[in-house]
Amino acid sequence: MLLEGLFLPVTTPFYLDGRLNLRKLEHNVDRYSKTPVAGLAVLTEHGDATLLNDEETREALRSAMDAAAPEKVMLAGVSRDSVIATLELAVFARALGYDAVVAGVPTMLRGVTGKREKQVLAYFQAVADQSPLPVVLFSSAAGHLSLEAVTELAGHPNIFGLVEGDAGRIAAIKAATSFVKREVTVTPIFAAATGRMLAQRDTSAGATFISLDTITDGATALAVAPPKPALRTRTKAVGFQVLAGSTSTMLTALQEGAAGAMPAFGAAAPQGTYEVLAAWKDGDLPLAGEKQLRVQAAAQRIEEELGSAGIRYGCDLNGYFGGRPRLPLLPVSGEQKTEIEALLRAIRN
Repeated sequence: MLLEGLFLPVTTPFYLDGRLNLRKLEHNVDRYSKTPVAGLAVLTEHGDATLLNDEETREALRSAMDAAAPEKVMLAGVSRDSVIATLELAVFARALGYDAVVAGVPTMLRGVTGKREKQVLAYFQAVADQSPLPVVLFSSAAGHLSLEAVTELAGHPNIFGLVEGDAGRIAAIKAATSFVKREVTVTPIFAAATGRMLAQRDTSAGATFISLDTITDGATALAVAPPKPALRTRTKAVGFQVLAGSTSTMLTALQEGAAGAMPAFGAAAPQGTYEVLAAWKDGDLPLAGEKQLRVQAAAQRIEEELGSAGIRYGCDLNGYFGGRPRLPLLPVSGEQKTEIEALLRAIRN
């Protein structure tokens, strides 16, 4: 699977009474699908996945997939503390048509850097060995993966990439994983070819034309549209693919070798965030720097300091549903709302 471009870690909407709001989740995914982002990540750490029970998790994954455009790469957050529970979600995500799964360090193994490295490696290796979908690692300040662990895991044939929150490590990660060489299926314009697109191709490939005279025995018949042309694909050589996990250092990460980004702030400002990557991809570094500065102050305050509640209110301001977080998380205050409104005044969709 190609991990290139902007991936949005969607928020998980709730009603005021705390119930899961699937209708608003579908609304958000449908709107995000109309933006130029490469894909969507559902129930990652940025989506408050740990606040959902197992039934809600499955409902959210199903609803998001139902609303997503077929050309958007869909990543399913499946992190659980046990290997067996993580794999159960991976199997479920595969049945829904997701393209890859995202998994972070189990909560019981966090905060003990170096002391439980073997257990962390055992967890990811066991998940990757049995997952029916490619695995994308998630490394953040809360659940940090050491460079040595990333290097070892990158060699696994079913681990395709990493979301890295520390841009300062990306150059070292790219250098340490330079031995990884893979080919992925892409479209003729080198965009990702998702599982739903390939399934459509396979269906169209078997389609045949039947004479209307044969069907109607010469009687009047309605015109029948021909089958859609089969999707043409090609392959692209990639290495170990790294996505930047922070908005404020996104451009630095791209310069250090990141293939794209999956920043939390993107859920509130997909267009503003995408413009940084678009300018970088066009080779216009001055414009990319200007676009980075445009989102940086807002991202630092909203993404890094206010967190989920701040991103949710940013979503509300830009036409997406953010709403209140689920307890024990608290919504932003009136003063913080005013601050967010000022920060996003020039970053509206």
